[in-house]
Amino acid sequence: MRCDTLILGFDTSAAHCAAALVCGDQVLAHLCEDMARGQAERLVPLLEEVLAQGGASWADLGGLGVGTGPGNFTGIRISVAAARGLALGLGVPAIGVSLFEARAYGLPRPVHVVEDARRGMVYAQRFGQSPDGPVLWDSSEIGVDAGASVVGSAAEFVAGLSGGTILSPAVPVAVAIALIAARRLDQPQSRPAPLYLRAADAAPASDLPPRLLS
Repeated sequence: MRCDTLILGFDTSAAHCAAALVCGDQVLAHLCEDMARGQAERLVPLLEEVLAQGGASWADLGGLGVGTGPGNFTGIRISVAAARGLALGLGVPAIGVSLFEARAYGLPRPVHVVEDARRGMVYAQRFGQSPDGPVLWDSSEIGVDAGASVVGSAAEFVAGLSGGTILSPAVPVAVAIALIAARRLDQPQSRPAPLYLRAADAAPASDLPPRLLS
């Protein structure tokens, strides 16, 4: 990858709207706003703010990175739809990055990424020499080895059961998404798609779709 290639990464898979601009391994800008609702309206303006903060414009981008979940169903759809639309309009690739990959970025292996899936469930994926497949565990059937390193929103709960070590993410989630996407830029990629490990349990939200560039 050329060192002058700018990658814009973003994520709305949880109760936040987050974005980062990177060039190679250098983080040029990063913003993250906590919000339970309104990501659809806020995402594109936030992306524009990150670009301005990094001294760049849409035309300068060489690619996009987008968080594909798992997480909030509506939030994931917002980001993935925006990434697909922006990629088409800008003529650049959009690269999907899972929350598991983002959490594990920069951490020593092996590490288990464990995320609260609510209703007594935990999303999990183990990263060792190569990653295992993502799983959805019932909290009574946690499959983490005793003493294992864990990271994520369910890390405290899982470490309490396994006697494991809690790690903090090496970088914010949007930064990790952008950095991972930058490394994959020259690899063949399919269109970003939501990573759903279980069916939706709520009606679709009434949020408007993200505003795309003309």
